[in-house]
Amino acid sequence: MSRLRPATRSVRASVGCDPTHGAVMPPIYLSANYTFEELGRKRQHDYSRTSNPTRDCLAEAIADLEGGVGAVVTSSGMSAVALVLQLLRTGDRVAVTHDCYGGTHRLVRALAERGQLDVKLTDMTDPSCINELTAWSPQMIWVETPSNPLLRITDIARLAAVARDTGALLVVDNTFLSPAWQQPLEHGADVVVHSTTKFINGHSDVVGGAAIAKAPEVLERLAWWANCIGLAGAPFDSYLTLRGLRTLDARTRIHAANAHEVVELLSVDDRVARVFYPGLSDHPGHETAARQQTGWGSLISFELHGGEPAVRTFVESLRCFSLAESLGGVESLVAHPATMTHAAMDAESRRAVGIGDSLIRLSVGIENVDDLLADLSQALDRVGRTTCVTA
Repeated sequence: MSRLRPATRSVRASVGCDPTHGAVMPPIYLSANYTFEELGRKRQHDYSRTSNPTRDCLAEAIADLEGGVGAVVTSSGMSAVALVLQLLRTGDRVAVTHDCYGGTHRLVRALAERGQLDVKLTDMTDPSCINELTAWSPQMIWVETPSNPLLRITDIARLAAVARDTGALLVVDNTFLSPAWQQPLEHGADVVVHSTTKFINGHSDVVGGAAIAKAPEVLERLAWWANCIGLAGAPFDSYLTLRGLRTLDARTRIHAANAHEVVELLSVDDRVARVFYPGLSDHPGHETAARQQTGWGSLISFELHGGEPAVRTFVESLRCFSLAESLGGVESLVAHPATMTHAAMDAESRRAVGIGDSLIRLSVGIENVDDLLADLSQALDRVGRTTCVTA
């Protein structure tokens, strides 16, 4: 299978593995427990919190696509984040992308306030951070690239060099791109984190997460902690996510093509103040993204002229973009980070990282692109009319 291309491997994952009935697709094992062969001799699986055949199929498929030795499938993206943080000891230092996902920001801040971790929120795109991190010598470096929601790009290989020099674990949250567009382990990461709710599942009908390890000893520690504190994903959720994973390559190709045209529309509209998208040649992280990504992704953030009133008019005028959190599903979504995904951050923290009230984030789906463009255009037209009347 390793000689096959990723698109083929994702479709063929666990196909034809049923030895009993020859089912083409792997069955769902919903049993909570499994019989022992005899006293003192258990089978491969004994209890589904520890291991489950259906969950194992998903873990193997994700690890294969990311190039890891294995993966732990968790109940949510945040449980995957919490699981990886279990690799740290009380008082350990962890440097975290300063404009990370609001849930990650909330968790690391809470752990810092309890004295469990020493957290440094860092602009990983600033060249000066290299010397700062080297001097600080953290035990873990936590990177989001592209970051949420401003799509800042961090050079993974550069941070990997710092991690090697300081003995830190480099963790990369790859949720925004999925293994279809980026494989952080190839660039020196030690652990990759996903909210599989997003692109990997791709249908917004199941919540899940995963942590993928490069080294067996790290995988062993992750699996131990997942079993210890009960973070493992459910079998049926794993089945649904594996079903979604099979179409990852096909979906992301349409996502990317649609996003490209949406960016072209927004970039020339005078009601749009600024567009954040790594595929634009003037994006500060464009060259780095071109080196470490195989695609630009389908998340777009932009600022509107007119502040929050313009934002309200815009989102209320859309018909093909649902106002909702999350991303990476087949359906197009629009979000207002300041009041939605990053509401857990205080206003001062949001301002410090550049998340203003006029910022909008789009997750571009796989609908017909002409419908998406027409919907965005009419919403922008309403923004223009409202702004003119207000003025």
